[in-house]
Amino acid sequence: MHLTNRTSHLLIFLACSGLLVTAIFIEPFRSMNPCPMCMMQRAMFAGVGLVALVAFLHHPQRLGQMIYATLGILVASLGAAIAGRQIWLQNLPEDQVPACGPGLEYMLEVFPLLEVIEMAITGSGDCAKVQWTLFDISIPGWSLMAFLGMAGLLLALFIRNFRTTHLPE
Repeated sequence: MHLTNRTSHLLIFLACSGLLVTAIFIEPFRSMNPCPMCMMQRAMFAGVGLVALVAFLHHPQRLGQMIYATLGILVASLGAAIAGRQIWLQNLPEDQVPACGPGLEYMLEVFPLLEVIEMAITGSGDCAKVQWTLFDISIPGWSLMAFLGMAGLLLALFIRNFRTTHLPE
């Protein structure tokens, strides 16, 4: 089956939307409080989804497709890096886990935005807690797989558009 650029972007947008809705839905029923790194991953899913939605609606030619794919890959890669860091924090020995930090809302009120982003990406003890697993994989583990899958699909789109743009006629 050959996925068109538009179909691929729509699937990525729907996947991101589904992941965000799931996170928002599960949170109150599982009494989970998202840590700053979880919130950053959600922002990255929203970013990848927004790029995919704009690409779907815009439906540009090959160069535009390559630009959208590049933007999506960059955002998905940042999300994968954040998820990977959180997995690393979750696997640290207990005596090496950083101290728990303040909540994201408090940080946004007190600190400049760039400092909040830096603190959120760095993570704290809150981010090291495993609140839920499925098949022994934590939420950031699933996020990492989703980000890598989206980045892989976007890379495939980029390569396909690059090849068709640069093939000799």
